[in-house]
Amino acid sequence: MCGIVGLHLRDASLEPRLGSLLTGMLGQMVDRGPDSAGVAVYGNPVFSPAGESSVSVLDAPSDLVTAVRDALGVTVGALDLAPTTVLHAPVPATLLADTVRTLAPTATVIGFGDDVTVLKGTGDPRDLAETFGLPAASGRQGVGHTRMATESAVTAAGSHPFAVGPDQCLVHNGSFSNHLSIKRELEDEGVVFDSENDTEVGARFVAKHLAEGADLEKALRLLGERFDGFYTLLVSTSDSFAVVRDPIACKPAIVAECDAYVAMASEFRALAGLPGITDARIFEPEPDRVYVWRR
Repeated sequence: MCGIVGLHLRDASLEPRLGSLLTGMLGQMVDRGPDSAGVAVYGNPVFSPAGESSVSVLDAPSDLVTAVRDALGVTVGALDLAPTTVLHAPVPATLLADTVRTLAPTATVIGFGDDVTVLKGTGDPRDLAETFGLPAASGRQGVGHTRMATESAVTAAGSHPFAVGPDQCLVHNGSFSNHLSIKRELEDEGVVFDSENDTEVGARFVAKHLAEGADLEKALRLLGERFDGFYTLLVSTSDSFAVVRDPIACKPAIVAECDAYVAMASEFRALAGLPGITDARIFEPEPDRVYVWRR
């Protein structure tokens, strides 16, 4: 059992409150996932300064900023949000991520892009939100997850979101039953994995199809055709926010949609504190249907 929350803002006047709203939503899901948590924030000028890409790293060596600066020949900024370190620099996101992987092979890149910052850790999700500075963070889209580990160890790397493609994030409640066979297929095609988590297999499957030209709806339909199990997924990119459930809708999900935002959570209590919630259209996503909202 895990908890999912997500907020896709349509009203720019709410952007200064994104982090505080997401923090409140995450706090309501602690009992669904008390051992670790992660968030992804889109459009925050501190985490991801305009004109720069950013990369989120676990187990970053102390000299990583200097090493990356020397390798790329540009100014590199950093935020220490232990256990996550966020680096940003005026270079393409893929170049920055690849440079970090080369210079720090024992570290783990947990997110990268021009627009997104991913933060993960173990412990009480409410404490982690404070460590990340989430309550004060602005932005236009956010995704969060509280984890109760079942099929892999309690580690920051095993927590969600899994963000394996540029500006992409995936969070998951449930389990895939055939992920190991799909993982072997992806590895045969050259895909490299960072964890034993079944969710990472789903994230890399989606990222592969997006890289090959599929849109997000198509990539998630393909996932539904290949993956067995019980699941609710929330998937985000820089311009999209998508929800899909397995064919029998085994895992809970609730959506609130209004002029100001689209919000999703595992349970309504995570949505109850949002502004204007009484005027929102509240619905439970249908099984095996992909819902996508775009900027």
